[in-house]
Amino acid sequence: MSLEIKGSDISKEMLKNSIAALKNQDVKLAKKVYSKKDELMKMDENIEHRCLQAISMYQPMAKDMRKIGASLKIITYQTRIGRYGKDIAKMVEELSDSPHIAKLVSIPHMSEIVEEMINDALNAYKTEKLINIKSFIERDDDVDSLRESIFRETLSYMMEDNKKIKQGMYYAMIARYLERCADHACKIAEKVNYMITGKRIEIK
Repeated sequence: MSLEIKGSDISKEMLKNSIAALKNQDVKLAKKVYSKKDELMKMDENIEHRCLQAISMYQPMAKDMRKIGASLKIITYQTRIGRYGKDIAKMVEELSDSPHIAKLVSIPHMSEIVEEMINDALNAYKTEKLINIKSFIERDDDVDSLRESIFRETLSYMMEDNKKIKQGMYYAMIARYLERCADHACKIAEKVNYMITGKRIEIK
C-alpha cells in the first residue's frame, strides 16, 4: 500500500530555511517560510483524507493497517516540525538588526543534527529499513546536551551585557524548538518501527 507523505518535504524545507534565514539575517527568506503555513495545513488534511479513505474502501489488515496508523501520526509530527520552522522564521526580523552573538552559539550545529534525524526517520518510513534510526537515542541525547549548553552560554552573555538579553532569549527559545523537532523525529522513528515490526519501542 502506497501512502507517501508528500507534506514531509514542506515541513523539512520550512525548518531548514528558517535556520538559513536566521544565520543570514534574511528577512525575505523568513517571510517565505512563514507563507508556507497554509500549504502545510492543506497537505496535512489531504494525507489524512487519503488515509481515512483507504480504511473505508479497502478494509486493510495487519501491516497495511499499521502503515495507515503510522501515517496519520507522522503527519501530525511533521506539521508540528513545520510550525516550529514558522515560529523560528517569525523571530528572524526581530534578530535582523544586530550582529549575532558568538556566531549563533551552537544553534547551526544543533540544527544539522536535528535535520539529519528528521531525514533519517522519513527515509526509514519510505524504505521500510530501520538501519538509519538505530542511533536515535544517542543523537537525541546530543541534541538535549546542546540545548542545555546553548542556554548556559546565552545566559552568561545576557548577564555580562543587558543589551544582549533579547538575542539571548530568542536563541534559548530556538534551541528549545529544535529540541522539540528532534523529539518529533524520535516519535516518527517509533511509529516507523511499529509499522515495520509490529513492536512498540520508546526512544528517550
